[in-house]
Amino acid sequence: MLPIKKILCPVDFSELSLNAMAAAVEMAATFNSELHLLHAFEGYDAISLSPETAMTPLPQWLVKLRQVCHEKLDQLPGLDEAARCNTIIRAFREGAAIPEILAYADHHQIDLIVLATHGRTGIKHLLMGSVAENVVRSAKCPVLTIRGSEA
Repeated sequence: MLPIKKILCPVDFSELSLNAMAAAVEMAATFNSELHLLHAFEGYDAISLSPETAMTPLPQWLVKLRQVCHEKLDQLPGLDEAARCNTIIRAFREGAAIPEILAYADHHQIDLIVLATHGRTGIKHLLMGSVAENVVRSAKCPVLTIRGSEA
């Protein structure tokens, strides 16, 4: 088996990504690995419910959203899970999730990426794409996907 010294778990704070994080914590505890938690914050140029209602977010709103994301990341994992890990590294990056995850993994010589997949199929998959699928295809290290189901 390959040595697993560094595990990367991207988190978007969804229930699915927190489930993947729990699996990553378990693996980090088992293999005595560093656990890297990464949140990729994708800034928004515009928010739109429909083409007629597109709006540019107020700069204050983005500042507050960044702050909330930093606070949530700092609280992960919970105290019981954190106690099981020797080293937890939390990283916040701004940009699209896929390139940020791949760049982080390369830069930090990650041995394993653990991330959630939403399990979308059909038109939802076509329209929304899959971060997990793209990471699996492009990562230079092994990737473990933790499947969730979309309601």
